[in-house]
Amino acid sequence: MLKKIDTPIQDLFIIVPDKFKDSRGYFFEAYSEKKYHELGLTYKFVQDNISKSVYGTVRGLHYQVGKFAQGKLCQVVLGKVLDVAVDIRFGSPTFGKYFSVELSAENNKQLWIPPGFAHGFSVLSDEAIFHYKCTNYYSKKDERCIIYNDENISINWKVKNPIISTKDAEGLLLKNIDKDFIFNKVL
Repeated sequence: MLKKIDTPIQDLFIIVPDKFKDSRGYFFEAYSEKKYHELGLTYKFVQDNISKSVYGTVRGLHYQVGKFAQGKLCQVVLGKVLDVAVDIRFGSPTFGKYFSVELSAENNKQLWIPPGFAHGFSVLSDEAIFHYKCTNYYSKKDERCIIYNDENISINWKVKNPIISTKDAEGLLLKNIDKDFIFNKVL
C-alpha cells in the first residue's frame, strides 16, 4: 500500500511506494495520478527532469517564483542523495527551517516539495541519478537560488569538500530573498 509520511513542516511529505520483489528483482509504480490524488497530492505534473552527479555534488538551493513557481516530486533512480527542502514561505512557523531525508534507489522514497520551498540535494554515493517531476515548466528568468551554506539555515549536507556550480555559489542569503511566497495557514 502506498504510504504517506508527514514531516515536521506543513505541506511537505514523504511517499513510500509499494514495492513488489521476487527472484527477478522488483517493480513499483513511481507515480499513479489516481493513487497520489488519494494521498492529497492533486497537482498536475508537466515536466520530468533527470540529473546525474558524482559524490560530493551539492545542487541547490533552487526555486522558481511567480507564475512559474514549481512543486517537485523527487526520487533517486541510482545511488543515494540527501534531499533538502527549505521553507521560504514568509509568515510560516517553520520559515527558514529545513527538512532532509535520504532518498536512494534502495529505499525508493519520494519527497513531495510544494511551491514555497527552496530545494537542493547532495550526492552521498559514488554517483546518483536524481529524477523529479515538476508542476510547472522551467523558466530561467523566474529561477532563484539561496546559497547552499547559508549559516542561518545551517544544513548538514553530509559531504566533505562539496562540489558546487558557479551559479549555486553565487546564491543569495535567506535574509536577502524577496517575499515571493506568503504562508497561508490552513485550519
